[in-house]
Amino acid sequence: MILKEVSKYLQEHEQEIVDNKTSAIKLISQWIRNILHKPAVTNVEKILHCELLLAENRSGEFAILGKSASGRVLMESLNNFAIYYENYLMSKWLADKKPHHFKNYTDDKN
Repeated sequence: MILKEVSKYLQEHEQEIVDNKTSAIKLISQWIRNILHKPAVTNVEKILHCELLLAENRSGEFAILGKSASGRVLMESLNNFAIYYENYLMSKWLADKKPHHFKNYTDDKN
């Protein structure tokens, strides 16, 4: 349920990841932060409110922590999903590439 919502959010921002403007983990963190800043309405939001804690300072820096063991497992799973998603995007990007698409470093020196 949560991964479905996260993947939908990441797909909406896929081009930003591909263009190297942000990373999947940053997007997921921002998504969670936005959810924790507002009252929970959906079941996903209720679970996130129950399992996660948002620690934020006056500078706008923040950390998302698990309130319990299951919250920590949730955060670890979301982190692993972010890594998987970025690897998936990279493999999609590399699928049609050939070795000659990449300039050899030694070619630049000659």
